[in-house]
Amino acid sequence: MASSSSSQTSIELQPVGASSNEQTPIRDNNDPAEFLPQPSTTVSVIERWNHPKSNIAKTGATFFAFLLMGANDASYGVMIPYIEEHYTLSYIVVSLVFLSPLVGYAAAAMLNNWVHVRFGQRGVAFLGPLCHIAGWLGLSLHPPYPAFVVIFVLVGFGNGIEDAAWNAFFGNMANPNELLGFLHGVYGLGAVLSPLVATNLITEAGWRWYAFYYILLGGGVIELITSLWAFWPVSGRVYRESHPRTASGKDSRLQESLESRVTWVVAFFLLCYVGIEVALGGWIVTFMRRERSGEAFASGMVATGFWTGIALGRVFLGFLTPKLGEKFAVTVYILLAMVCQLIFWLVPSFHVSAIAVSFQGFFLGPLFPAAVVAATKVLPAHLHVSAIGFAAAFGGGGAAILPFGVGALAQSRGVTILQPIILAILAFCLLLWLCIPAVAKPSPGSSQEERKSRQWINIDFDLVDAGKRTIQKARSGTSKVATQ
Repeated sequence: MASSSSSQTSIELQPVGASSNEQTPIRDNNDPAEFLPQPSTTVSVIERWNHPKSNIAKTGATFFAFLLMGANDASYGVMIPYIEEHYTLSYIVVSLVFLSPLVGYAAAAMLNNWVHVRFGQRGVAFLGPLCHIAGWLGLSLHPPYPAFVVIFVLVGFGNGIEDAAWNAFFGNMANPNELLGFLHGVYGLGAVLSPLVATNLITEAGWRWYAFYYILLGGGVIELITSLWAFWPVSGRVYRESHPRTASGKDSRLQESLESRVTWVVAFFLLCYVGIEVALGGWIVTFMRRERSGEAFASGMVATGFWTGIALGRVFLGFLTPKLGEKFAVTVYILLAMVCQLIFWLVPSFHVSAIAVSFQGFFLGPLFPAAVVAATKVLPAHLHVSAIGFAAAFGGGGAAILPFGVGALAQSRGVTILQPIILAILAFCLLLWLCIPAVAKPSPGSSQEERKSRQWINIDFDLVDAGKRTIQKARSGTSKVATQ
């Protein structure tokens, strides 16, 4: 216990994030609770998926949410040919179903931090599933195509705000690579099951294509119940007290995070990565049917193979990534994915293409989790939710931009344009990844010695920093020559 001579009141030492009884002037800021005085001595307790016990329910709820998100995103590939036929659309017009969620993702990127500060994770647990339910209900009614496109905005917002929140949630836990690998592996599982179930129901059971959204609608109701049950105690007040800023400032957390190079590099990296993932998953059925002369069912199974590779890569490579170090591991994964893409493009065989794209999915799988972990290692803790949330939601816009761009180009050049575009964006992803600052920093809950003992290879590289040093050396050398 410590006594305050001015107020003669007893003040009990609080754990990290707990508020003090002292009063401070309220500033004109949209995050006022951040400016409560911080304890002089704090002990950070790293949470785990099963500690405290309430995290078990939260983990289950978020896993189920990602299962539905994966099922939704992977359904594009199966649905596009049927939507195209039902509404009699061209490539570019049917591609609007990819573009419209961009509005929802953009809104989620801007509102994620505000929702957390005002309503906490409880707000995300309500808004995300509610948008899913409204969106999938509207899609199941197969309205006129303009309304059909607009409805995808709701689905995009639900995906964006949950993607942002739950990635940041697990990124701050112990063993984030493994946890995020499982989280995104569950997303991949939903993406595997979705084309499989939809293809069988439509081609074998005779269902109408839009009836598949009844299944997602039922899942959305369950998602709303489980998410609210798990996250209801985490209100805005609880969130603000458990995620205090280390220092006061005039800017919001989002504005502060947007001033960091890390936020923007990771955001554009995820934009490209998600675009590759959804463009391949969305157009692969059409490509295999029209360029590799595949049957409808067999082509649908190729999409299943791709998403299976994604799921397996996220789970198994999630354990390998911390051993190699995020920077080196992701560099290797991208290069291997590029090799698979070349095989997929240049070998005109249905079976070779199916195998190559499955392995490509395997190497693409761990990229998203690794990027989130890298960001948590470089950024200060109080910016994790705002920065990672913005990057994840902004990156989710790639699910709209790139698939739409492929569809627009396919209108004039055919769906074969998919291959060189994917290869070029993979190369750009590699360049962006090398621009992330050095991430040689202990994971949450581990010491520097423990990290070194677990990591086999310690190769790190910051292209921007190396470029700056090269320029400085060149300038210093030029000045020395001039003085001589």
